Amino acid sequence: MRNFLVILIFFLSIKGFSQELNCSLVVNAEQTGNENFPIFKTLEKQLTEFVNNTKWTNKTVKPQERINCSMIINVSDYSGENFQATLQVQSGRPVYGSSFSTPLYNFNDKDFTFRYLEFQNLIYNPSQFESNLVSVLAFHVYMILALDADSFEQNGGDEYYRQAQVITNYSQQGNFKGWKVEDGLQSRFALIDNVLSPTFKEYRDVMYNYHRNGLDVMSNDVKAGKDEIAESLKKFQAMNSRRPNSFLLRTFFDSKADEIEQIFTDGPSVNIAAVKETLQKVAPMHNSKWQNIKY
Repeated sequence: MRNFLVILIFFLSIKGFSQELNCSLVVNAEQTGNENFPIFKTLEKQLTEFVNNTKWTNKTVKPQERINCSMIINVSDYSGENFQATLQVQSGRPVYGSSFSTPLYNFNDKDFTFRYLEFQNLIYNPSQFESNLVSVLAFHVYMILALDADSFEQNGGDEYYRQAQVITNYSQQGNFKGWKVEDGLQSRFALIDNVLSPTFKEYRDVMYNYHRNGLDVMSNDVKAGKDEIAESLKKFQAMNSRRPNSFLLRTFFDSKADEIEQIFTDGPSVNIAAVKETLQKVAPMHNSKWQNIKY
């Protein structure tokens, strides 16, 4: 009996440390004029528990290793069980040797409609469509996991990108927007399709080199880290020449523009002219920030 209790406690302790995300999830219903309705608080509570308590991978994760992220669901309209909303997703990861957190993912999902009945069970099935609400959140969870893994290991996010693609494929049967090629160039379909396409192969190389060989090095050698970040950003030039102003480039710089500006406006100095030339070519939408790089 004593041995059984020891084993039980051991497995319970593993289960307690198994979840991968530390996600702040908010349901904002101000646009509906009924933001105080109980259903929105119930939805927020259920989704928070769903995202943070679901076991998304087969890895054992300690509390301090959980990925910090946020999801803000802005409900614009609802009728009965039908909801119209947008979803803003962000995530980051710590930088080695510092108290600084670097942003990895910043995505505004504008095609987010779903059905929800208060207190309904939220079940994630890795190989089968359950609901658009579950599919959309699960898709973004796997994008968060994939980008985090890519930032620590070359192509480390492979299995998570593949699962995001699986979710995309089986969710097309639900006839909700965002899952198909015809849903536009800034959809969930476009995002995962681009990440896995050889046309944008430099994207994942940059994600690794920028973070692991750049930011993580700066605690020991600031100049070496900055030089690596500058070199990694140059890789975007080849990608941009094939597909100018691509969706992936915009998602990267939506997350990184402020950080890059800060890195290169502080010492020690590197070849600022070359850095600015690269940034102006691949991310002209942020030229106002690049003009501030004068160190």
